[in-house]
Amino acid sequence: MILLNNLLAIFRRELQSYLTSPLAYLIATVFWLLSGFFFVSILLGPEGIIQQVSQREQQSIPTPPIDVAYQFIKIYFGFLGSLVLFILPVLSMGLYTEERKRGTLELLATSPLTNWVIAVGKLLGALAFFTVMIIPILGYEIFIFNAANSPVPPAVPLIAHLALILLAGAILSLGMFISSLTDSTIFAAVITFAIVLFLWVTDLIANRFTGALGEVFEHISLLSNYDTLVQGTLDTTSLVVFASYIVLGLFLTAQSIQLLRGNS
Repeated sequence: MILLNNLLAIFRRELQSYLTSPLAYLIATVFWLLSGFFFVSILLGPEGIIQQVSQREQQSIPTPPIDVAYQFIKIYFGFLGSLVLFILPVLSMGLYTEERKRGTLELLATSPLTNWVIAVGKLLGALAFFTVMIIPILGYEIFIFNAANSPVPPAVPLIAHLALILLAGAILSLGMFISSLTDSTIFAAVITFAIVLFLWVTDLIANRFTGALGEVFEHISLLSNYDTLVQGTLDTTSLVVFASYIVLGLFLTAQSIQLLRGNS
């Protein structure tokens, strides 16, 4: 019970820091503007899904009908996955660097709270703020699903949202570790972005290799596993990969704070 209370205290403290941060609101605003813009472009733009359906009907092209809602989910969430690569390193860069600047990191390191409780609480706080950021997306989806000719299986959008949250958890967890190593927020954001970008494109690297090495690069790809889930396939391998990245970031962060405890 004490452990849970400590975890909730760290969680509330971290979430409150986001809710009172002008930078966090700026990040959310940029996210909402870009996600809204691409929503309109993907659906209603000159090359959008609606335009493609209209052209096929006008030209009487004998092809299978386009499932607008399903295609929208795949394309839109594919874009959101790329967008969070840029947004989340900025969101995670202050998780520990700001503690260093305020002089409170040493207090955390010497507190009776365990390293894991601190790391998990901070990660949950950041992930909760990101979850709030994606709530407006539900309005876009409701609009699409209500206009769809055929009902969309609820599992498809639910798994797509799960994929986005798991991707966010992996990026934030790794970013939190980088943040614990430096007192420079810019450095933390840049290094986190570089690491995440590498993990995002490892499937492209895998194409250059054959055998076990190529399979390893493909297996650890954030993009490949994210796309699998966005397509509506609840693949346990992809779930394990994302969970592994989250746990890895938490473990490395806990070890980083343990080193600080040893030097205190």
